[in-house]
Amino acid sequence: MRVTFATEAAPGRPNEDFVAATPDAIVLLDGAGTPAGSESGCIHGVAWYARSLGSNLIAGLAQDGKPLNGKPLTEILAEGIKAVASLHDFVCDLDHPGSPSATVVMLRSTADTLDYLVLADSVLVLDTLDTAEPLVVCDDREALVGAAHRASMDALPSGSPEHTAAHRKYVETLRNHRNRDGGFWVAAIDPLAAEQALTGTVPTSGVRSAALLSDGVSRLVDRFHLATWRQALDVLAGSGPAELIRRVREAERSDPDGSRWPRGKAYDDATAAFWMFS
Repeated sequence: MRVTFATEAAPGRPNEDFVAATPDAIVLLDGAGTPAGSESGCIHGVAWYARSLGSNLIAGLAQDGKPLNGKPLTEILAEGIKAVASLHDFVCDLDHPGSPSATVVMLRSTADTLDYLVLADSVLVLDTLDTAEPLVVCDDREALVGAAHRASMDALPSGSPEHTAAHRKYVETLRNHRNRDGGFWVAAIDPLAAEQALTGTVPTSGVRSAALLSDGVSRLVDRFHLATWRQALDVLAGSGPAELIRRVREAERSDPDGSRWPRGKAYDDATAAFWMFS
């Protein structure tokens, strides 16, 4: 087995993504950025949250130590969320609706199976042997909620003061739907969010490779429609994660004002991990 990954911050901003791997597990997180002028109640920030939770999760996977009898991924995630909440409890306002949060993708290999977990809008793509198209695991609940609130933002040119204000309003509106029934779920301060993740197990023998993508990379397929999931896997296998990110940046630069592809961020943090099994 071979793991490769690459990550690149959006121009001019700190990287709020996180990726790490052990010989039998990968975790990828995408921190939910706080728009300029919007409060979060936290003195640490989103990048700190993603790094803290990601480090805790990869440590939990590494220390689990018994692949055949390991903890469920939801339990490892719940413990990680609780541990990180304790790091800034009494220092930050954990009840603030803008408290830092992150998407989570976890993938763990045991003797015969792959266990996966996806929470929020990062994407897991499994290249399976028995199907022509890959298995794509994506939690689209945030997108479904957001679709009802983004029309005014998408109608404005990215980078304009009006778009910046509309994006801030959009993010603050979505906070009212975060981590509640009928809304969407992310890793933040409530360990119960882990139970809302999409999880599953597939035989390792039936998988060629796996890709973990933050939405800053998956946008090449699911927003820009410049590649299929199969083509994205081919790029990862042939040229590696950095090349996939390069193609995303090329597309973003070709549409800086979002006229072709309306989006909240003209450029986003981009992280891709690729795990080859055969």
